[in-house]
Amino acid sequence: MTTVGILGLQGDFEKHYKVVERLNVRARIVVSAEELDLVDLLIIPGGESTTMGKLMVGFRLLEPLTERVRSGMPVFGTCAGMILLARDIEDSSQPRIGLLDVGVNRNAYGRQIESFEADVPVTFISEPVRGVFIRAPKITRMGQGVETLGEFEEAPVLVRQDNMLACSFHPELTEETRIHEYFLTLA
Repeated sequence: MTTVGILGLQGDFEKHYKVVERLNVRARIVVSAEELDLVDLLIIPGGESTTMGKLMVGFRLLEPLTERVRSGMPVFGTCAGMILLARDIEDSSQPRIGLLDVGVNRNAYGRQIESFEADVPVTFISEPVRGVFIRAPKITRMGQGVETLGEFEEAPVLVRQDNMLACSFHPELTEETRIHEYFLTLA
């Protein structure tokens, strides 16, 4: 049986856990390299990307996680998770996985008080999904092999490159499960 890990160092990991449980898939919170070895896929939640990056270093997770993603483990990053997956982060040298060939601008959609919801057309779903944008990153550069799966105001907000799926928004904060369901097909 497939086990989905949710990185539980900081951020909104509990909401992702509940979505995975609703899909009747085994879920596990991951906070160590040993727990990472027990999962088939991993979700990196939203939160504070700088803090999460430092915690990944402190918990000795950054190198094993980067290696697992490099060797093909499916990973899904939402908001801060997208930032941690991104190769380039404007104005930041924070620790990151850095394998998703995109550039991002952190908090580009505004500060906390400017958070908003919007409909996001997604290529593999017939009607738009509701996206919750909270201090959301904006993709400023797309590398070769990165596919746009969803856009907001003509900018990519849901992308895929090989085994990596990432979005600027929080699908776990709505009743939406279809993006998580799509992620599970990467296993």
